[in-house]
Amino acid sequence: MRILVVGAGSTGGFFGARLARSGRDVTFLVRPRRAAVLRERGLRVTGVTEELLPAPRLVTADRLDGPYDLVLLSVKSTALEEAVAALGPAVGPGTAIVPMLNGMAHLDVLERAFGPEPVLGGVAKVVTTLGPEGEIVRMAPLAHLALGERDGRESARVEEIRTALAGAGVDSPATPDIVAAMWHKWAFISTMGALTCLVRGSVGEAVAAPGGAELARAVVAETAAVAAAAGHPLPAAEREATTAVATQPGSPLTPSLYRDVLAGAPTEVEHIFGDLTARARAFGVATPLLDLATLQLRVHQARAAAV
Repeated sequence: MRILVVGAGSTGGFFGARLARSGRDVTFLVRPRRAAVLRERGLRVTGVTEELLPAPRLVTADRLDGPYDLVLLSVKSTALEEAVAALGPAVGPGTAIVPMLNGMAHLDVLERAFGPEPVLGGVAKVVTTLGPEGEIVRMAPLAHLALGERDGRESARVEEIRTALAGAGVDSPATPDIVAAMWHKWAFISTMGALTCLVRGSVGEAVAAPGGAELARAVVAETAAVAAAAGHPLPAAEREATTAVATQPGSPLTPSLYRDVLAGAPTEVEHIFGDLTARARAFGVATPLLDLATLQLRVHQARAAAV
């Protein structure tokens, strides 16, 4: 199985390194600047585990040499169009694409470019970030990549990919309804992003302030309502778990979207929040808190773009 990992950042780099270290044929599609860092220092994972892939196989968009069996697409939504434009030579009749983006809009982008057949659903859960020297900092043991056919059918290609992931030490549970799983993660990500951006602080800081826990529960209610209107209601246990994370006293949790705000960097506001609130309006679901978070992030986005 020839595997192409699009993006060697904190998510794609982690899963790709795991697969490569397990003996799989893995190539990373990267920009020239990232390629220079990886050639000099290797692909390093620090934190919970210390791992080094000293000489990862790299390719830039101008040197893609034909189709791959599996494409793991791990880019931010702001780089999605660029990545899809570059991917043409890598996608053949037998290629499976597993996107690891949050939200749902990327599925439409991929379908327009490659048709529906190659595009699987995917849900990645890993707590990583990029360090100051380009290393991947792993902050928790979680390593989870669920995938599946979007129509819910079982397939040999999904089982083959899951086997490869299991052999690399990545949890890849059988997921009969991957689209629902994607919606549920979207609800979780948008809850945490909205809460921390609205209060400009961590979950623990929000909960410590009067009304903070109530705000968190209200945001959970809004995201759950949108998922339910889309036909993918959050199971009670999952909603309770999301609420528990969003109201945990003393929690240092800050999602990557809020960390981007703190850094003055562009965010995935349209992919995560703009699309979600647009769908809410189409469903007739009121989302005043999500609307406010979206507005705040759009103002931030305009400032970041002007720098």
